[in-house]
Amino acid sequence: MATQLPPRFTEIKRAIASGSPNFEQDLIKAWKEVLDQLNEVTQTIAKEGTAYIPQVSFADLDKLSETQIAEIKRKGTVVIKDVVDDAQARAWKTSLEEFVKANPQSDGFPEDNKQFFHLYWTKAKVQARAHPNMLGVSTWLNSLYHSTSGQKVEGVDLATPLSYADRFRIRHPGAPWHRHPPHIDGGGIERWEDEKFRACFADIISGQWTKHDPYALEPRLEARTSLYRKPNYSTSSVFRTFQGWLALSKTAPGQGTLKVFPDVLLSNAYIILRPFFRPLVPLDSEEILDAANWTFDISTPDFPGIIRLDGGFGGPKPTTELHPHLLLDVTMTSVPAVNPGDTVFWHCDVVHSVEEEHIGSEDSAVMYIPAVPLTPANARYVERQKDNFFKGLPPPDFPAAVTGVGLVGLGSAKDIEEPLGRKAMGLPISVA
Repeated sequence: MATQLPPRFTEIKRAIASGSPNFEQDLIKAWKEVLDQLNEVTQTIAKEGTAYIPQVSFADLDKLSETQIAEIKRKGTVVIKDVVDDAQARAWKTSLEEFVKANPQSDGFPEDNKQFFHLYWTKAKVQARAHPNMLGVSTWLNSLYHSTSGQKVEGVDLATPLSYADRFRIRHPGAPWHRHPPHIDGGGIERWEDEKFRACFADIISGQWTKHDPYALEPRLEARTSLYRKPNYSTSSVFRTFQGWLALSKTAPGQGTLKVFPDVLLSNAYIILRPFFRPLVPLDSEEILDAANWTFDISTPDFPGIIRLDGGFGGPKPTTELHPHLLLDVTMTSVPAVNPGDTVFWHCDVVHSVEEEHIGSEDSAVMYIPAVPLTPANARYVERQKDNFFKGLPPPDFPAAVTGVGLVGLGSAKDIEEPLGRKAMGLPISVA
């Protein structure tokens, strides 16, 4: 069932519609085109499965062809192999396990068998975020974005990566995992409500969805992705070009790995257009996929996939019921098998989830480490994050938790030796 949203959300739709005299006609045309494309692409994704996800080697990043880069950008997801030595990645996993054992009061879930940890400043995590190869991957991913004007944007340097402290998981085989169904991070209703965030999708809203560029830089810089300031509800206030994780163990499809809808252009177009259309047949009808059974409608506050939270809103959380044309039951695709030291990255708009089942024999362990470029807003965040690092507090985007103060074996600024890693954390270049 759709979440009951406040009546004022109707005005958001009407305000958007008032921007063009041909809004209804343009969107109806775009909607039909997007549904036609989805019908074709979803069949291909479902047929190819995991093989549809691009894989490249860290050593080959600067040798990729234009065709390979275009494929990565369209699918919005890539596995980058051999970023960190296997032995180093496994050593970090051991270090995290020892830290958790020494600090049983650390916050995490499930409460009775913690596997997802609200820990940010362990020595292993501090070192991993500052690893030269991890920062090199971040720089390469940031470079997939571009200035729409062709000019350098003041205060922005895609070649300067920043560190964004996030959490880690050490998921055990067996227990089902229901915490992360399909969703998009980095802003929910803000995609429509905030004018600057909405500008990221201006071509979709104008009906020219094929011109939409998920890698256009300028609209992202001032987009407000967290109007309601709800920590821990996918409301990152930082511009992450790609979200990502570093594997600390072997993990394969069926072993609690990441799943994605691997077409960021089409998923963006569909999700942005979806609130402006309602079905004329029941959502569980066999005819629901037919464009003729949908009509343009801006008379309700419905934004499918947006959910109410205490004091705010979360999402988008696409579902098979509310977003039937995505065919999520067959298109949410597990990423290929990875080894310790491999990484997986997905564009900040990509629909993603975590497999509910883990039928493997080894822990599925990853550190969440996204790609973050230097921008004025990101630099301000890193300064606040640095202050929290020194205080042993959670990073600004995350809720209060037992993460630092009083814990044994935390990392420190001295654990970051390389100048690039220190710069990424906002620290003085030289170790004191």
